[in-house]
Amino acid sequence: MRIFISTGEVSGDLQGSLLITALKRQAVAMGLELEILALGGEKMLEAGATLLGNTSSIGSVGVLEGLPYVLPTLQLQRRAIASLKQNPPDLVVLIDYIGPNLGIGTFIEQNLPQIPVVYYIAPQEWAFSVSLRNTNRIVGFTDKLLAIFPEEARYYSEQGAEVSWVGHPLVDRMQDAPSRQAARATLGIAPEQITIALLPASRRQELKSLLPIIFQAAQTIQAKLPEVHFWIPLSLEIYRQPIQEAIERYGLQATVVSGQQKQVFAAADLAISKSGTVNLELALLNVPQVVVYRLNPVTAWIGRKILKGSITFASPPNLVVMKPIVPEFLQEQATPENIIQAAMELLLNPSRRKQILADYQQMRRDLGEVGVCDRAAEEILQMLPGNGEIGR
Repeated sequence: MRIFISTGEVSGDLQGSLLITALKRQAVAMGLELEILALGGEKMLEAGATLLGNTSSIGSVGVLEGLPYVLPTLQLQRRAIASLKQNPPDLVVLIDYIGPNLGIGTFIEQNLPQIPVVYYIAPQEWAFSVSLRNTNRIVGFTDKLLAIFPEEARYYSEQGAEVSWVGHPLVDRMQDAPSRQAARATLGIAPEQITIALLPASRRQELKSLLPIIFQAAQTIQAKLPEVHFWIPLSLEIYRQPIQEAIERYGLQATVVSGQQKQVFAAADLAISKSGTVNLELALLNVPQVVVYRLNPVTAWIGRKILKGSITFASPPNLVVMKPIVPEFLQEQATPENIIQAAMELLLNPSRRKQILADYQQMRRDLGEVGVCDRAAEEILQMLPGNGEIGR
């Protein structure tokens, strides 16, 4: 059986790799042989997929920010569609990555309607107050939607999708995370050392829009707490040089590491982070965090004035329970001053730390039980021809 999986960016590559591992495990139990073709990244390749194109570094948030990626994205999309035409798979799985996946899903609906489409981790249309146009397209070409957030499941179900809530895959991923003590021993961090994780970028645009804000805040925090040391786990190795240069420019006491993200998270007293999946990983490890995000001002204006959009929350921990668990500063509020104030409070105010840890426990209950990836894999394999009722 051939499955085609399409996703992009660093987080999509991670989620895709976790799913592929579970699919292979479940396929063995069912006596199925799987061939997995994909648009994805290195992690999916390591998990056993044959890559039609590497999308881990092709991605952005925003209208203007996306312009440099239009051509490479279209080229990969065309390559994927050509592959689908030439060797139609038995099933297609789409993971987030709204722009390309809308095109691929629509193509399948119009040209290969016999192929079932599963959307796993649907675009967060439910978190933004914009038009229903994209939502209607997703519901139109999707046979089964596997939701990871309770609110996501409710929203898409109300819009007419066939939905199963499987829980969040990071619940599985964080099962083997080290303890704080073990992580500090691995990294050589003394028990009493104040350690802050800085997570400025998983997309190239964020090196310009977020890194200066976060590093300015870190510079002031270091002046207030000279004993602090910053740790920066790389999302992609290509970001090492610009980040290293920025560390020297801002005079930070910082260590850059690759491939030790879980250890850095588990060891940290605090994280200052861009908004993204990483916020949920930190929350599952009980690390207090400050979240920031900023788009090009023109993009923000288009979203507010033309698209009439509004964002209730941006960071996943807040989206899970739809309340402000972690401090997040978006757009004009994303300033070094706001980050510094929130970070110092989380570091030095025991009651504030206690509150955020209690809120994390509430959030954890809404993420589902362990076994998320296996549940998702079972649902997907049941959609293969001969394994259950299929049809729009």
